[in-house]
Amino acid sequence: MDLARHFGSAVRRQRNLLRLSQEELADRAQLDRSYVGRIERGEQNATLESAQKVSDALGVGLDVLFAVARDIATGRKD
Repeated sequence: MDLARHFGSAVRRQRNLLRLSQEELADRAQLDRSYVGRIERGEQNATLESAQKVSDALGVGLDVLFAVARDIATGRKD
């Protein structure tokens, strides 16, 4: 499983559900917008600290983002 890519897709999916731009998410998470973009594209492995900041900014638990990433990886569409 390409965890970075699937985690990034999960972040993007949740961000889009909240109708946030990458810039808004980055501001909420106190991260650089380009870093958030690289995470979403699977080009950057998020540190645990950054992943936690992103999940907090999205208002979901980190476990939820990993569960969504797993569902994306396995093709589940709940």
